[in-house]
Amino acid sequence: MTEIAPREVTPPPLQAPTVKEKKYDRQLRLWAASGQRALEESHVLLIVGDENHGSNSTVAGVETLKNLILPSIGNFTIVDSATVTDADLGVNFFLESGSLHKSRAEETRRLLSELNPDVTGHAITAPLPEWLPMENSLQPYNLILICAPISPEYLQGICAYGSENSIPIVYIRSAGFYASFSIQLPHEFPIVDTHPDPESTQDLRLLAPWTELEEAVDSIGDIHTLSDHDHGHIPYILLLLHYLREWKTSHNGKYPSSFKEKTEFRDLIRSGARTNNPEGGEENYDEACASVLKSIAPPPVGSGCKEMMSMPSCTQVTAGSPNFWIIANAIKKFYDTHGVLPLPGSLPDMKATSAEYIKLQGIYKAKARADVAEVTQTVRQLENDLSRMTKIEASEIEAFCKNASHVRVLTSPSNASVPALRLAVSDAKTLSALPRLVENDWEGMLPVFIALNAANTLDVSTLSEDAEVQESYEKAVEEVERVQGGEMHNISSVLGGMVAQEAIKLLTRQYVPVEGTCVFDGVRSKSGIFKI
Repeated sequence: MTEIAPREVTPPPLQAPTVKEKKYDRQLRLWAASGQRALEESHVLLIVGDENHGSNSTVAGVETLKNLILPSIGNFTIVDSATVTDADLGVNFFLESGSLHKSRAEETRRLLSELNPDVTGHAITAPLPEWLPMENSLQPYNLILICAPISPEYLQGICAYGSENSIPIVYIRSAGFYASFSIQLPHEFPIVDTHPDPESTQDLRLLAPWTELEEAVDSIGDIHTLSDHDHGHIPYILLLLHYLREWKTSHNGKYPSSFKEKTEFRDLIRSGARTNNPEGGEENYDEACASVLKSIAPPPVGSGCKEMMSMPSCTQVTAGSPNFWIIANAIKKFYDTHGVLPLPGSLPDMKATSAEYIKLQGIYKAKARADVAEVTQTVRQLENDLSRMTKIEASEIEAFCKNASHVRVLTSPSNASVPALRLAVSDAKTLSALPRLVENDWEGMLPVFIALNAANTLDVSTLSEDAEVQESYEKAVEEVERVQGGEMHNISSVLGGMVAQEAIKLLTRQYVPVEGTCVFDGVRSKSGIFKI
């Protein structure tokens, strides 16, 4: 006997967002659960310069920590041997009158920890000469922030450790109206989710259609005999493929490639639109015409992806290679085999019936899943061949395939330390590059950096013979000398926001961080980025 289903079926209960999801809702929209997990597993170290080199410069570092604690990094540690002074109370909002003469690291840790109970704070009060030489003193941390100034010998040791252990370092300096930060990246710093412009991520694969997509075009039948409703609801992707077939028959099997040919192709599409359609025009034909220039192109392969596939780390993987390079190697093999990257599988919105859109969407998603499955199979084979003990999660492989065209690998080929250290030790390569940087410094930001980081070690009169340029350097140096290393809270607060933004990129491995040095001139309210 056939069982008759009840007339009313109670829908499954909706899954309400967790307390954590409610608390971090806005940031989860920016870097998703994977980024949030990376933040919560991080441990950020803030090192304040030793007392002999002006350890009063702390505000920019503390403001940076504030902006990392609120979105919930896992742990932070402050290394600072100084005690709280009256000057500190005047500029540091994370100290109070009762903090006077107490450990600045402990007091700052205590008040910062009140911002978010999900974050654990630590303080180290030992002087740098005692703490830094200790074995494994830097081991627990995956991001190091340094509040300048700091003696070159300690800075050199920290920078060397960062290079050897692939830990990013941010060197922060704030004095008066001026501020700067420099990022020392590891030798190779890969980023899978670069968050490119959504329009640039569309890969419709119109010049390399697969069997199921070709069959979807066949299913249209004779386009001229369709009803007005059906004719006006053909998804524009299928319209483009249909007219590409027509174009190829009269152009020796070639696709339109030049601007002139694409313009002619667009006119061909427009000629097929029905002007007497009772629905008031055919929006699907308008969409097809509008997308010709950007859609009729070979499947995209971003410059960052091309560079990645040519790197030795991609072509010569070992059992100790990070997950990124194992997947990158599998992606390269896929590209070498098929001449295209794995299909992302997303579709733009378009004029179509719900049934036709869902059908087309299913074709693209099925192809994307098949591509991911092929890459995953290659990854598993590599893992077996290399005798890797741990397996890469399927979600990591899928995310890589989806973003393959836009991955970036930031590099520091010579393992160059932060510019302030290279200038302090009179690195010949860095000094020889300065005159060229001065010549191309149209915004006049380099004087601010030199005044903040190298005024004591560099004769600014040798950088340029131009009297106006020399005057700008002299004024910048005068400003830094005037404040005698003192910070202004509003300037350091701005810098803290800028550094925290870059720190989140570094910790989550999402978005593209600043490469090099950023300078902020509070007098002119201008900032600039350059490499030294």
